[in-house]
Amino acid sequence: MTASPATRRLHCPTCGRPQRTCICLWIAPVAHVVEVLILQHPLEVDHAKGSARLLHLSLPRSRLVAGETFPEDELQALLHAPYCQPQAGGAQTRDTVRHPVLLYPESAEGPSSALSAPGLCEQLSRLLPTQLRLVVLDATWRKSRKMLHLNPLLQQLPRLALRDIPPSRYLIRKAHKPHQISTLEATCLALMRLERNDERYLRLLTAFQGFVGQQAGYLPIAR
Repeated sequence: MTASPATRRLHCPTCGRPQRTCICLWIAPVAHVVEVLILQHPLEVDHAKGSARLLHLSLPRSRLVAGETFPEDELQALLHAPYCQPQAGGAQTRDTVRHPVLLYPESAEGPSSALSAPGLCEQLSRLLPTQLRLVVLDATWRKSRKMLHLNPLLQQLPRLALRDIPPSRYLIRKAHKPHQISTLEATCLALMRLERNDERYLRLLTAFQGFVGQQAGYLPIAR
């Protein structure tokens, strides 16, 4: 049976959520320098507590793509091609091709060796921040390991592992280990370290607290 138009829930055209649970109030645009590619596991797409959509809406130079396995040519383009294509007839140059860096823990599987932010910046010192693209996997740890395994191109990327992670604000989803934080928080920390600018992302992290509070309000009260 198809629901009649009168019984369908209206959805926000911006965040895609039902209007009653719209999160647009918490969008906090950031003038970030490093581009961001968010590869979202399909199981996270409709997860009400997920932070990736808010992150994407707050980062103008980001892309959010859902999938578990990506064709190699498609993934190659997602990793390296400019988001804004050169004008017709214009060839891609060193300034337009992006250099991807995978945000992922050093203890995870894969042949790529993890680098601290200072080491990574030293290795890529000849590149401008605008030439970098931070690649983020939005998934549970188990699903992110599977995504890494199924996409060899991701395993070959230089890897940024976060260290000295502050306590998470993400109190609405269970973390299995103390260092596990939300996609939004992890991305902000990585961008802070790559761009060497902590203050730029404080407004977004503050807005994230509001988002967490809103979602917590929908949870049943324990008796």
